[in-house]
Amino acid sequence: MKMHRITFGLNGEKVSLEVEPSDVLLDVLRGKLGIKSPKVGCDRGDCGTCTVLMNGKTIRSCLALAVEADGTEIVTLEGANTRKWTQKLQKKFHEKNAFQCGFCAPGVILSATELLEKNAKPSMHDIKEAIAGNLCRCTGYEPIVEAIDEAAKGK
Repeated sequence: MKMHRITFGLNGEKVSLEVEPSDVLLDVLRGKLGIKSPKVGCDRGDCGTCTVLMNGKTIRSCLALAVEADGTEIVTLEGANTRKWTQKLQKKFHEKNAFQCGFCAPGVILSATELLEKNAKPSMHDIKEAIAGNLCRCTGYEPIVEAIDEAAKGK
């Protein structure tokens, strides 16, 4: 199979590597680049554990081909601490004990980051809609929603 050279920003650093046309972005991030925050979950885009930001928008990296990342800016949780909302969100999630196992945490934090970067004063409906694609089997979502709401309100 013919290899393709792709170049993209990854957490503020320029990355260039060879990928096969069928390589999935999640596998490249984890296997070739050592990025561990996007997790392998359902491999169908349903659970959100593989969520990353591509050009500021959340995507499911298990559904994106690596060649689609060429020329883009990818941010994972490892690189998100430079963003305005991420540290505030992480602090509130910790205070609210919003995660138990942490498997969904990176995807939820990135989904909430995208929301707050677009809408700094979201309604509860906005928050619930923003994280609807992120499945959590531990918390029942209430502490997650509260943490995002408190981060937005600066509590």
